[in-house]
Amino acid sequence: MVEWWTPESSLARFIDHTLLKPTATEGDILKLCKEAVSHKFFSVCVNGSWVSYCRKQLAGSDVRISAVCGFPLGAMSTKTKVFEAANAVEDGAKEIDMVLSIGDVIDGRYDKASADIAAVVKAVEKRAIVKVILETGYLDDRQKTEACAAAEAAGAHYVKTSTGFGHGGATEADIRLMRSAVSAGTGVKASGGIRDRETAILMLRSGANRLGTSAGIAIVTPTSASKPDGSTPEGQSGSSIY
Repeated sequence: MVEWWTPESSLARFIDHTLLKPTATEGDILKLCKEAVSHKFFSVCVNGSWVSYCRKQLAGSDVRISAVCGFPLGAMSTKTKVFEAANAVEDGAKEIDMVLSIGDVIDGRYDKASADIAAVVKAVEKRAIVKVILETGYLDDRQKTEACAAAEAAGAHYVKTSTGFGHGGATEADIRLMRSAVSAGTGVKASGGIRDRETAILMLRSGANRLGTSAGIAIVTPTSASKPDGSTPEGQSGSSIY
């Protein structure tokens, strides 16, 4: 069941605190986990090799572990994605953020893209939710809409904008389009370029149910320039807190 943000809600509960850089060290991941616990973020989002480490660091907390799959290209075989997702869940992940087969979507082979997603969903069924990364910067609006339909038909729980490694990031227009393309029971995750409170709230108001960002602390730390609902006094930019 997806959660919906209201101005009275805690922003932290909608944030996947993210660190996917290839240069991430154990110290960096430890810091990520401590920050997630301290600020009560919904989850940490990491590469699969860090899942078991995060599980130890987050023991006893409510913070979930999200692991990426087929990341960042989506061009791996379905068998590889299935193994990667299942292995991450065995290590402690409760959410899988998988990249769909972008080339199949561009080719119009939506059934194949959907089958790829369905195999991952089945591999972690009843053990983890699956978020499908569209990499919207490579797709036109029709392809985005069809990709959302393919993901929902495959049993995915969320559709997500971007990896943060490809072309473009989350936009208000894409969030509105994706929200209109899936049912209310399917979540929409905005990810890529969300670095301040103002942008985060814009995404949530546009229909996102979750945010993927490495700037979570800046987003949840209000300043005197920010109102409780995340807006700013006239003439001031919310980006000043970042």
